[in-house]
Amino acid sequence: MRILVLEDDALIGDGLKVGLTQLGFAVDWFRNGKDGQAALSAAPYDAVVLDLGLPGMDGMQVLAAWRAAGMDVPVLVLTARDALQDRVGGLDAGADDYLVKPFALSEVAARLRALLRRRHGQSTPQLTHGKLSYDPVGRCATLDGAPLELTARELALLELLLSHKGRVLPRELIEEKLYGWDQELDSNAVEVHVHHLRKKLGSTFIRTLRGIGYTLGDPA
Repeated sequence: MRILVLEDDALIGDGLKVGLTQLGFAVDWFRNGKDGQAALSAAPYDAVVLDLGLPGMDGMQVLAAWRAAGMDVPVLVLTARDALQDRVGGLDAGADDYLVKPFALSEVAARLRALLRRRHGQSTPQLTHGKLSYDPVGRCATLDGAPLELTARELALLELLLSHKGRVLPRELIEEKLYGWDQELDSNAVEVHVHHLRKKLGSTFIRTLRGIGYTLGDPA
């Protein structure tokens, strides 16, 4: 899943980018409010981690601008402003969750996963399709109870498909979801990942709709 991080503190921003990337997220990090505001309309982000004390444009202004434009991406506010009125103000302005600094990376990741589940209408963290089960927290998958050895990119693609059951995902959208702007991408990267997943899950597990995209197929 692709996450937008808006944080002006270099240490915190870098820690979020590195830490969330290691946990399987694709992360783009901006340190300026105006740049961050524009970024949301340039890529299909699944969620945003938003600091309020941003240069160029305050985080509350950024949030208000997004909501006024009808952008419904889940937003986790991450800030040092811990007063009750700040928390209430952030939530009333359109934030979906609010976390006060200092924080634990594991809690940020857990809150992001909860926001993503809520957005996709999932009541439980476990994702299943036939005999396949995927745990987004532990980032592990099993097929008929047997653990699968999947690369980080294969896990990310599997999670994306499982989170969008019934939808056909264009190759371009998959690329944008799995890769940040600063990551190199081979022209056939998605096709390669799909090929490897089919070898491990079965040839009919992922369907290709030629000229349209990919979707979950027969889980058997």
